Amino acid sequence: MVAMSSRPTQQSARPIADDAASQGARPHRSGFACFVGRPNAGKSTLTNALVGIKVAITSDRPQTTRHTVRGIVHRPDAQLILVDTPGLHKPRTLLGERLNDVVRSTWAEVDVIGFCVPADQKLGPGDKFIAKELAGIKRTPKVAIVTKTDLVDSKQLAEQLIALSQLGAELGIDWAEIVPVSAVGDTQVELLADLLVPLLPEGPLLYPEGDLTDEPEQVMVAELIREAALEGVRDELPHSLAVVVEEMLPREGRPEGKPLLDIHANVYIERQSQKAIVIGAKGARLKHVGTVARRQIEALLGTPVYLDLHVKVAKDWQRDPKQLRKLGF
Repeated sequence: MVAMSSRPTQQSARPIADDAASQGARPHRSGFACFVGRPNAGKSTLTNALVGIKVAITSDRPQTTRHTVRGIVHRPDAQLILVDTPGLHKPRTLLGERLNDVVRSTWAEVDVIGFCVPADQKLGPGDKFIAKELAGIKRTPKVAIVTKTDLVDSKQLAEQLIALSQLGAELGIDWAEIVPVSAVGDTQVELLADLLVPLLPEGPLLYPEGDLTDEPEQVMVAELIREAALEGVRDELPHSLAVVVEEMLPREGRPEGKPLLDIHANVYIERQSQKAIVIGAKGARLKHVGTVARRQIEALLGTPVYLDLHVKVAKDWQRDPKQLRKLGF
């Protein structure tokens, strides 16, 4: 079962053990690092690779991440708390504006910022827009990270590394490091952690040993359902999908040693016409979503699950403040 914890914020986190710094010759470091970049830059996949388990959902659809997700990396010399943020983008809805607000507020609180750029795509306006904003944050060290290096050859990778170096020089950003990584190929992921740790402040543990995320189980379950629902849908639908877990309760009367967790969740879309896409012919697609999500949830929670899914319409929820609050944004 994934170890969860109560959620200290970057500002409110308190030491777990005052003598942690005395363990070993080197001072113990602990702090927060956030990965930023445009949508689909590989931030969530990298977070999962560093933590060693799936704490953030991934998809080839842009703007999959909708809130900050914290993964905790435990090392003998440090505790590195990774904050995966939504991709910064030009907002078209109230939801988009709120996601951007989440990103910017996170930047103000962390100890180091990792700027993620995929190796297989040349630096574009979105990357430069984010870099310009980062240039305005003077005191926080910044690491440039070239992701998805498994998709390119050495020549293309070298060109991207040079382009990032030049971008930093143009904007007055003194990159603490420029690191190429492949989360999928597990290439230089450990090196990235080695380079991030010295940029953290000295300090004791902020979370208990063994905790891997501070995300509530109910939120993680909802995200796994949304990830399954995103597979293979049309381009316009992903941004319209939201999932709310209404109830998670152990089934009463089960034999000892054979527990079953009942999970009831609603999948929300914006228009009636989208309902058929999510449900599929004779309910086949929704059944497939439930099967895929249930396997992931059982792996996360370590217990058999009965998953009950319903599709509901919340008209234009991305633009409606009341609906956004109801759906947790």
